[in-house]
Amino acid sequence: MVEVRHRVTGAILLRADADSLREAYLQGAELAGADLAGAPLAGACLRGAYLYGADLSGADLCGADLRNADLTGADLWLADLRGAHLQRATLAGADLRRAHFGEARLALANLRGARCDRDTIWPAGFVPPG
Repeated sequence: MVEVRHRVTGAILLRADADSLREAYLQGAELAGADLAGAPLAGACLRGAYLYGADLSGADLCGADLRNADLTGADLWLADLRGAHLQRATLAGADLRRAHFGEARLALANLRGARCDRDTIWPAGFVPPG
């Protein structure tokens, strides 16, 4: 598996397809509609990234920095977000079913209209939306 360690600030990767982006630096990148299903993004910096409608289903986002990222309408079904930094991230309308948020930081995250189910795992003490 190829490891990519590029600094891509403000990049535009519409409908991107990634094989390996572990620890990638994509701060502020535009990844609207990107196909990142199953992508190994553990430890990646996606702070402030625009991931509107991106497919991140089954992605490994353990420890990823998603602070201030826009994940509106993103598909995070079965994504692993353990230990991810999601402070002030927008997850409005996102599919969070079966996602794992154990030890994730969700302070001031916008979860309005996000879909979750009984298999969504939240950090200890976190009260999920509605």
